[in-house]
Amino acid sequence: MPLVELRSVSKIYRLGEEEIRALDDVTLDIEAGEFISIIGPSGSGKSTLMHILGCLDSPTKGTIQLDGVMIQNASARELASIRNRKIGFVFQFFNLLPKLSVLQNVELPMIYSGIPGKERRDRSMASLEAVGMANRAKHRPSQLSGGQQQRAAIARALVNSPRIVFADEPTGNLDSHTGEAILQLFRNLSEEGRTIVLVTHDPEIAAVTPRRIEIRDGQIAVKIDLALAGLDRHPHAAALAP
Repeated sequence: MPLVELRSVSKIYRLGEEEIRALDDVTLDIEAGEFISIIGPSGSGKSTLMHILGCLDSPTKGTIQLDGVMIQNASARELASIRNRKIGFVFQFFNLLPKLSVLQNVELPMIYSGIPGKERRDRSMASLEAVGMANRAKHRPSQLSGGQQQRAAIARALVNSPRIVFADEPTGNLDSHTGEAILQLFRNLSEEGRTIVLVTHDPEIAAVTPRRIEIRDGQIAVKIDLALAGLDRHPHAAALAP
């Protein structure tokens, strides 16, 4: 059974008499341990798709199954609980709280889960160690480089051992060298068996993933398995793929 199953999912907004289909009859499976990208220009529906996959929003129509549980009719409280237990998020602007230390930022998801203090600290330090940031645990975000802040954000996303991690334009606020280091970190996490979904408008970013899903006008326009196409190691995979 796939980790995530979407069946005929639509998200419809109404502005007066006008109907806007941000997502239009999307069917999609994501397997446990997959490393995939969702790509599309601004307004294509990729962010709406991420919000629904990540339990930040509910569909207007269709069904969603996450880790064996149907969730399309879950309440806001139920969705929040699912996000906390099963989903990790990494964003372009890091979303670290400036008055907290790196360690305290990583602890936050566990505070919401009611995990005791010592266990929170132990797990947070282990998560920071996994991304090479244990030596920055006592620093504030303002004392870190952009790449270090993003690593701290990734540690926070991983600390509850989520079933799936969504990274929304995770290198968009970084220089190219630092961005490549962050992408390599996601590759490493994928090789360890993590399920990673990169959401991006950049074909070069999407090209690092073995599978790419292209969204246009609220629909899946292209599904590409670069490994099966023999393009996964090609330096210009994104340009070669249809």
